Parts: sequence; C-alpha cells; structure tokens
Amino acid sequence: MNIGKLIRAEVLAQQGYSAEIMECRIKLDANESPYELPAPLKERLFARMQDTVLNRYPDAGAPTLRKRYGALCGVDENWVMTGNGSDELIQILCAALARPGARILIPIPTFVMYRIIGLNYGLGVTEVRLDDAFDLDLAAMLEKIAGESPALIFLSYPNSPTGNCFSEDRIRAILEASAGVVVVDEAYSNFSGKTLLPLLKQYKNLVILRTLSKVGYAALRIGFLLGAPELLQELNKVRLPYNMNALSQAAAGFFMDEKQAFSELIDRIIEERKNLYVALQKMDGIDPFPSAANFIFFGCTLNVTHVYEQLIRKGIRIKPFIFPWSSRQFIRVTVGSREENEAFIEELKRVIAK
Repeated sequence: MNIGKLIRAEVLAQQGYSAEIMECRIKLDANESPYELPAPLKERLFARMQDTVLNRYPDAGAPTLRKRYGALCGVDENWVMTGNGSDELIQILCAALARPGARILIPIPTFVMYRIIGLNYGLGVTEVRLDDAFDLDLAAMLEKIAGESPALIFLSYPNSPTGNCFSEDRIRAILEASAGVVVVDEAYSNFSGKTLLPLLKQYKNLVILRTLSKVGYAALRIGFLLGAPELLQELNKVRLPYNMNALSQAAAGFFMDEKQAFSELIDRIIEERKNLYVALQKMDGIDPFPSAANFIFFGCTLNVTHVYEQLIRKGIRIKPFIFPWSSRQFIRVTVGSREENEAFIEELKRVIAK
C-alpha cells in the first residue's frame, strides 16, 4: 500500500493542527476559561446528567436544544444547527460547499482551522492580510471576491489571535459583495458584547457560529450554527445524525438555565483582562493591543521562541506567533485567574530583565 498515492495531495502537504499535550502549572495558550465551575453549579450539572439515558442514541439533530437556543437568539429552530464544537460546523460547511474549483477566503492572521479544514476538503484557500490596525483590508477582500467568487468567507469576530472586532461596515460590504456564504465566527462574543445576529435575516448568505468552549465547557464540545433554513436544509445532509452526544445536549440546556451563574464567571474574566492589559502596558518591550476576547495579543521586541521556552521552564504556557510577512513578533496569552496572570507577569518581567 502506497499511502502517498492514496491520500489527497492537499492533506499530504500540510502539518495539520497540533494540540500538544504538555503538563504545566499555568496554561495560558488555548483560550479556555481559567475557572472550573463552582462546586454547587457543577453538582447541579451532574445531577442533570444523571437523568441521561446512556443505552440509547441521543436526540438526532438536538431538536429541543435547537428550539431553546433559537429562542435565545430570536429565531426559529430551523435556523439553528448544533455541532460537536464549532470545529465540526466549520467542517460541515467546507464539506457541503467543496465543489470542484471552489475556494475559501480568509483574512490573516486568523483561526488556523479555517485553512486546515478547507484544504482537507480540497478547497482552494485565498488569504488576505489584515491592515495595520488588524482590521479587514476591504479593498483587497473585495478584489478577491470579484475575481474568485469564493464559496466561503470566514471572519472571526472578535478575531483570533488579534482580539479585535472587525468594522461592521466592512463586514456588511463583504456580505453585499459576496455570492457565497460569509461565516462570522462569534466564538468570543461573550467577552466582546458584540454580535451580528441582527443582520441574520437581512443577509441570507450570513452564517453565525457560536461555541460554549470559551465559557467553561471546553471539554464538552458544544457549538451552534445559525443561518437561513434553506442553507441548513442542505448542511443537514452532511451532518452526521447523532453528532452531539446526549451529555453535551443536557449540559447546553443547563447553560441556558444557569446563564446568570455563567455570566458571573465571564465578568470575572473581563475584569482580569483589564488588569492584565494594564500590567502588560507597563512593561518595556511589550506592546499589547486592546482585546474584546478572553486573551490579549501583544508585540514583543524579544525573540518570542526564547520567551516561550523560558516561560515553559517555569511551567507557564503561552502562544508565540511569528509571521513571515512581518518583522515584528507576537504572543497571545489567555486571560487566566488573578493568581495565574500575576505569576505570568512576574516571570515575563524576569525574562525581559535578563
């Protein structure tokens, strides 16, 4: 068997996403919530899960959950699809729209899974660099839309890794110019307070992605896709029938029942984001950018690989970024608990001082 002749060339040519398993005392690289659910909340969640029947398949397509989440977003359940995290929903979109010669368009830097999943399904990938303010380069995007008519455009809102929300007027211009599907990924909307949900019924080519991974449910893989029913009717042909397990469905319902408790955890992260940003601003050689997410992106005059290695030695993990088109180097740090953030700042100061 010759694997090289069996596997698609686009898959062979890429490295894929590396989710390294590494034990460290402070994990600030994956944009997870730093807070475990409070014990009383966790006990209520597990009590809810105890009622789950395990010897039967989960509700196919999660109709009850879709109805509840749709009501939360102001749409009927036929506007909602659930997924095993938003990664699976990105995969479903790419699988459904991967016609011969089809392309996706993404601004860079952004969430790497758009590119990886697109390539895995044989889609061509066009990348357009963000402008100097990390906003969309609208002229360049519109030029690519006119020339290539991409089947899919992915816009992270707020964007990862930069942490900012793109200008709404630029997103509207892209929606109006595109004959394809424009996906606005609102994975971090709980921290930005911004959403494009009001535009959903105005633009039939708009799809919005949501996730509960960033608010304390990263282990449960719960994602939502919102879009026009006629599009979802076709996407559902690609979606596996039992794609969201029964425990995750129960946990998602519990989240909606306990929104106030989860909101308190989100507010704590937003408060710590402010403190972390101020601390980074005071450091020589560090240039943090305002963030609407649960992480902070900052420029660093030191070699970021060196910074990463020095912090790893102290049991602190962050995410370095080196872009081939930029002379600057960057780091993304997840907002941790107050104790984690303070420990990170102290160790970063030591690295800078050496």
